[in-house]
Amino acid sequence: MTSIQSKTKDKNYELEIHSATGHTVIADEPIEVGGQNKGMAPDEFIIAGLAACISATLKMYAQRKEWDLQEVKTSIRFVDAEKKNEVPSIETEIELIGELDSKQKERLMVIAGKCPIHKMLTNGLEINNAMK
Repeated sequence: MTSIQSKTKDKNYELEIHSATGHTVIADEPIEVGGQNKGMAPDEFIIAGLAACISATLKMYAQRKEWDLQEVKTSIRFVDAEKKNEVPSIETEIELIGELDSKQKERLMVIAGKCPIHKMLTNGLEINNAMK
């Protein structure tokens, strides 16, 4: 099980986030909403996780197949819903660099949709809040 702890800092929306694996990052909100822009905003962390998961999944898959996938570049963005009751979406663009034929590229694009974070975001997720 993965776990994260966060705590607020002295300045408005700045947060210090610690992972169970020993990593620390700073989150913040943009200046235009009262933050200091000292770190990524929460929505950026979500799509950063998706980018990392897609890239790592594709590298692992290509390595197992012994395909020449040298690099994966992703560009991911949130798209706001146009109407009030619609759901926002995420658009991804994936660039596969290496000596790959069209069938390998097609297969890698299918695999991109099977990374654990992609599955979590598209299949739904239950969040249970508890007060300590």
